Amino acid sequence: MSQQEHKKPIIWTIAGSDSGGGAGIQTDIATINDLGGFACSVITTITAQNSVEVKLVEPVSEEMLSAQLAALSEDLKPAAIKIGLIANQQQLNLIAEWLMVFRNQNLANKVIPVIVDPVMVASCGDGLNQVSDLDFSPFKGLITLITPNAQELFRLGSDKQFNDQLAQQKTKQDVYEAAVIVNQQLKSHVIAKGGDAGQWQGETASDLFVCQQVNGVSESHQYQSFWLTSQRINTQNNHGSGCTLSSAIASFMAHGYVLHDAIVMAKAYVSKGLIESTQHGKGSGPLAKTAWPEDISLYPNISTYYGSNIAGNSLVNGALPEDSFTKETNSSLSETSGFARLEQAIGVYPVVNDVDMLESLLKADCTTIQLRVKQSDDLPLDQIEQQIQQAITLGRDYNAQVFINDHWQLALKHGAFGIHLGQEDVEVADLVAIRDAGIAIGLSSHSIFEILLAHQLKPSYIALGHIFPTTTKVMPSKPQGLLKLARYAALLQPVYPTVAIGGIDEQVLDAIKATKVSSVAVVRAVTESNCPTTAFKRLVNQWQHDSADSSFQIGPSYE
Repeated sequence: MSQQEHKKPIIWTIAGSDSGGGAGIQTDIATINDLGGFACSVITTITAQNSVEVKLVEPVSEEMLSAQLAALSEDLKPAAIKIGLIANQQQLNLIAEWLMVFRNQNLANKVIPVIVDPVMVASCGDGLNQVSDLDFSPFKGLITLITPNAQELFRLGSDKQFNDQLAQQKTKQDVYEAAVIVNQQLKSHVIAKGGDAGQWQGETASDLFVCQQVNGVSESHQYQSFWLTSQRINTQNNHGSGCTLSSAIASFMAHGYVLHDAIVMAKAYVSKGLIESTQHGKGSGPLAKTAWPEDISLYPNISTYYGSNIAGNSLVNGALPEDSFTKETNSSLSETSGFARLEQAIGVYPVVNDVDMLESLLKADCTTIQLRVKQSDDLPLDQIEQQIQQAITLGRDYNAQVFINDHWQLALKHGAFGIHLGQEDVEVADLVAIRDAGIAIGLSSHSIFEILLAHQLKPSYIALGHIFPTTTKVMPSKPQGLLKLARYAALLQPVYPTVAIGGIDEQVLDAIKATKVSSVAVVRAVTESNCPTTAFKRLVNQWQHDSADSSFQIGPSYE
């Protein structure tokens, strides 16, 4: 691997110094380094504080602030920027003006994520700004994401007198409406942290993610609002939790993860940091730094929110707020173990578009195969149904796991072993009927966010892709690559069989296997071969053979 590939992404933190070490610049740098980045800092404010109180806050001069930004710009170009404590309006205006110039310098700067944590009050309750109602409007159109807690959210909106007592009176709808206001005012995605938002939080901690258009994300996840719900961690050691969340989001985006992914990964990172936190002084201790989050149980549950009412497939939305559905729909998966389990390991998994090829591969001892026939292939529906029925019958004859792609109604009608669905198809399919019929289901995913949505449905397997460029389907996401595949496989390995898909052939099969993914789907490597059965057998032999490179390192130095 070249020296260039070993280089860590540079991540800036523009924030205040916390002499107590639990928040601000200090925890930002620790988080960035922990997640495999190289941290650079622009200090806005020097504070004299400990774990109990803030004794003195002293802003740096505008000249010093400008000099720090200029010095870093000349030599250490950022892959992401986190902005935290801003002492006064003059500093905010200066940073906004610098961002405007920076983004206008070249096209590359326009896609560098800028994450803003609008720090106004320290964890101990002391004010940190010289004024508590900074005007953030100069940031309009210049930032990617803003991450206010409830107090900050309502102050950013219209309620400058918002306080802890008012927070307990706010509902989820109030939080949604305030987040939409901020979203529109700043032309920025919003994470409204709900831990201090109201008594409805209970034993869970729910944050609201309001997004606009996000590059590399499925169309169904654009311009949406999502509740991200985690189990509340019983600890008082939460000092610097907001700083940690925002700097972790910046870090994950610097590593090439889309915004949706970075947010849920950062929430898992914060949850583990809270679990392993330690009290060092008399007051609240800081979060632990726990490396990349690989325990799927720490990730949030995702549910789509549509303002005053929530709609959609009850299985898709998972655990939704109690007022969003009836008890009948709520019980859809919570009382079961999910969809049918696979009867045998997948291994090499061909995806074919006609029954003749499917039959020839079953004769060649293929045990798991998918029939993917699109209506755009100029086949009338009755012929598609005939092929699906034949494929299901062949699967029974050869004791094979035959999955039908997309045509869930026909697969359900004829009693298929399994159905494979994309994320968009999941939203319209009758998942309860499929589950109740004992049919296995495989779900596609193209990101951590989509993996979590699939996980909430308890499928039979989760497909991970597309790993390499492919011509078989137009995708909104970029190729995931081997590094992300290894992380996805590690996240899911204790829970589900996994299938890598997308541009996979003999040349990359050993590298795919080294990521520890359970199995591999192949399309053109079989269907476009002169002899599909021979190509399939070669792939099986290669997959079953122990490769010399049997491990795949995914440490931060490889990001």
